[in-house]
Amino acid sequence: MITNCVILAEPQGSGIAAVAFELATLARGVSEQVTAVVFDVDAQAAAEALAVYGVTSVVSLGATSSHLPGVPVADAMREVVDSVGANAVFVAQSYTGRDVLARLSVLLDAPVLTNAVNVREDDGGLVVENLVFGGEKVVSSKISAPIQLIAIRPKSVAAEAAASATQPSVTEQNISADAQANRAVIVSSHVEERQGPKLDEAEVVVSGGRGLGNADNYHYIEELANLLHGATGASRAIVDAGWVPYAYQVGQTGKTVKPNLYLAVGISGATQHMVGMKGAKNIIAINKDKDAPILQIADLGVVADAQKLLPRLIEAIRQKTGA
Repeated sequence: MITNCVILAEPQGSGIAAVAFELATLARGVSEQVTAVVFDVDAQAAAEALAVYGVTSVVSLGATSSHLPGVPVADAMREVVDSVGANAVFVAQSYTGRDVLARLSVLLDAPVLTNAVNVREDDGGLVVENLVFGGEKVVSSKISAPIQLIAIRPKSVAAEAAASATQPSVTEQNISADAQANRAVIVSSHVEERQGPKLDEAEVVVSGGRGLGNADNYHYIEELANLLHGATGASRAIVDAGWVPYAYQVGQTGKTVKPNLYLAVGISGATQHMVGMKGAKNIIAINKDKDAPILQIADLGVVADAQKLLPRLIEAIRQKTGA
């Protein structure tokens, strides 16, 4: 095992992002100590949440103000890595995580591996696993460097509570004024309006593809997701066609989801799409092509024209539930 692994627990809403618990789970399995760096959140509340997943210490950087977090957080994390003698840094494969990791690589003169789906210990070092060829193959890489910087793809591993909760220490290391000065600032921000649960956190996901026929028929996906209390998703094909925003895309170049139920409607099942959803516990696919690849991995496959079946399915659910 390595001595200390530092993870970046990004803020989300009033707390920390769920992917932080996945990072903590991975770090706990390969490191004796796990230090979590937090910012723009209540440090004590974050520590209590992270304690469940075996984090041993928390360093709060305070607030990043109106500044883009990449620069000041990377500067501060360099000091954290030095002070705790960390051998590795885990961040989420997110916009902020990648920004921080790239800058940290320069500051520490350390190598980076991105889009990892697993990290395991081997001979006292770390082995990083990545998916290639659309998820068909797993490549294992080992970094021979004093400090290893790794970005983990969200939803690649399940967040698992430690055998017993820890009592992490909480220390403050506020970002210096110099780190904030003369750097890029956020002039405005926009939170996408979306009804229902978030796509990458939903227990039920209903996704649509080209088999819907046209953009107007996507409303069937929205109605069905609403009835099932789920989130709406999409294939890359209809995102590229402009039917729905990119934020709806499931797949290798979109979001990775692991719901209890994934309902794929009119999606043929290109490899890049299946990479993002094949971890679902239950997969139901509706496609008029009996040879569609998606039907090969589905727990239940329905060979039917989605445009004809969906209205009847929605009506049947409405009658059953009284919705």
